[in-house]
Amino acid sequence: MTTTANPAERIIIALDYPDVQGAERLLDQLEGIPCYMKVGMELFYAAGPQFVLRLKEAGYRVFLDLKLHDIPNTVKGGSASVARLGVDMFNVHAAGGRAMMEAAREGVDQALSGSPGAQKPLLIGVTQLTSTSRQMLNEEIGIDGPVEDAVLRYASLAKRAGLDGVVASPLEVVRIKGQCGASFATVTPGIRPAGSAVGDQSRIMTPREAIEQGTDYIVIGRPITAAADPRQALEQIVESITA
Repeated sequence: MTTTANPAERIIIALDYPDVQGAERLLDQLEGIPCYMKVGMELFYAAGPQFVLRLKEAGYRVFLDLKLHDIPNTVKGGSASVARLGVDMFNVHAAGGRAMMEAAREGVDQALSGSPGAQKPLLIGVTQLTSTSRQMLNEEIGIDGPVEDAVLRYASLAKRAGLDGVVASPLEVVRIKGQCGASFATVTPGIRPAGSAVGDQSRIMTPREAIEQGTDYIVIGRPITAAADPRQALEQIVESITA
C-alpha cells in the first residue's frame, strides 16, 4: 500500500485538542513537515467541518477519525457528507457489520459521483481499539478468544465489504497483511517512542518497530503534542523510521 517517498508522510499526528487554538499552535510549530493531520471527536465536535476545510486549504492531508457506527442508511449518509469535505481518510467501526461498511462505501461513491475529479478518500475500518485488553474483550465486550483473532476477523470482514484497510495495533499488522494482502492498508495507533509513557494504550510498539512490521501509517499523539518541543520530537521520530 505504501507509496510515499517522504517518511514523514507515513506519520499521522493526532490533533487531540479541545479547541482550534491548541491545534493551531501545534500546526505553527510543525509547519513544513508533510505529515497527515488527524481530527478526532474532541476537536471536530468543538471546531466542526470548517476546521477540516482550513486544514485542506493549508495543504494538509486529513484523517477524519469519527469512527462512524450506526444503521447502514445513516452511515451511508454520514460517509457521503464526510467525502464531500474532501478528507483523505476516514473510518467506520467494523463492528457495525458488512452491510454497514458496504453502505459507507456506497455513500462515498454517491458523493463523488456528483463531483467529477474529486479525490476518493481511503475508507478504513476500526477493528479493536489499542486500549482493548483480552480481559476487556472477553469479559466486557463479550467476544471470546485473543484480541488478535477478533482484529483479524474484522479485517477480513472489512476487506470483503470493499474497504481500503483497517485501523489496528502494530502487533497485528503482519497477520493482517498476510490475510488481506499487501495493498490492504494498515493504520496503527498505539505508537510510543522508546521511553515515552504508555498512557491508556495496552498494545504498543515504537515507530521503528511498527514500520518494520510493514504498516502503512503510524498514528502518534501525546509523544508529539505534549512534548516540550513538538517539532524536535517529530523530527526525531521521522529520523528513527528513515531507512
